[in-house]
Amino acid sequence: MKRVILTDIEGTTSSISFVKQVLFPYARQALPGFVREHARDPEVRRWLDAAAVDAGGICQDTVLAEVLQGWIDEDRKHTALKALQGMIWEQGYRSGAYRAHLYPDTAPALRQWHAAGHPLYVYSSGSVPAQKLFFGFSEAGDLTPLISGWFDTEVGGKREADSYRTIVQRIGREAGDILFLSDVVEELDAAREAGLGTVLLDRREDYPQPREGEAANGHLRVEDFSQIQPEAI
Repeated sequence: MKRVILTDIEGTTSSISFVKQVLFPYARQALPGFVREHARDPEVRRWLDAAAVDAGGICQDTVLAEVLQGWIDEDRKHTALKALQGMIWEQGYRSGAYRAHLYPDTAPALRQWHAAGHPLYVYSSGSVPAQKLFFGFSEAGDLTPLISGWFDTEVGGKREADSYRTIVQRIGREAGDILFLSDVVEELDAAREAGLGTVLLDRREDYPQPREGEAANGHLRVEDFSQIQPEAI
């Protein structure tokens, strides 16, 4: 059986700056209006209520919108915030306001791995709907047919080994059959603790200072996807 590839998005398949300089500002600006217009939609209400509870029991949506904007500024990895951001980003993608950035080596590698029979999965702190939008409206076109499954922080935090154990169970393969790609060493540490293979993406555009030796903490280090040979790792 071909090895499974599980990949992160931000800093791995795509530039950190796209998320920070395009997606976050778009969501921040649109959030108050989005809350006003859609607060009664059941799915939106579900996530607003979840955020309100974690914010200390906020009752006013206008105040909650301001809190959520603050969470965006903090880059807080909150599942409710990520879900709401995903809904807002959908509007941006579908209106043509932007296309998701991919590094030039990403789409060719994903297509090559898929064609070779490697099942591809995504695990990102962004919500699953946001992930599907990202790959569906990418600069390289719609890549969602290449992806076999999607995981977000509803399975747990990305720096927690149990999250990867859950993913292993859901994929239905041995942990050692799965290769996790990420730019964050702490995420790779957690995946390795759960028994997964790991590769550190150390892209010069995002990390000008190479993370070699101790900085890579024993993970195979590459600078782009073209350097990854799944069956040789």
